[in-house]
Amino acid sequence: MDTDREEIEKAKAHIIVEIIEYVPNAVLSKTIIKKMTGNVTVSAFDAGEEIAEKSSAFDTYIQIIDGSAEIVIDGKKHRLALGQGIVIPAHQRNSFCAKEPFKMISTVIKSGYE
Repeated sequence: MDTDREEIEKAKAHIIVEIIEYVPNAVLSKTIIKKMTGNVTVSAFDAGEEIAEKSSAFDTYIQIIDGSAEIVIDGKKHRLALGQGIVIPAHQRNSFCAKEPFKMISTVIKSGYE
């Protein structure tokens, strides 16, 4: 997965779905905001791409902004359509699979109380 760690320009309007483009046979991510207390990232998955199972120490909110995605959380499949979102609970195994191209926003708010 290719990740652009620089934040997008602040105080400038943008069309969220146009921040990142699809690239054949790839998963790309671009940082919108990155702070010690959390981050917001937009990602584009080409059809057939996946992110292997992993977990995070913090809750992660996923929102689909283009296409639809298959997300597996703790062994349960969820099919999310355009405009839908889901919270991936902290410490639960999860993975992503693109049956078709899709884009998503991922938001993590870090807390010392998890």
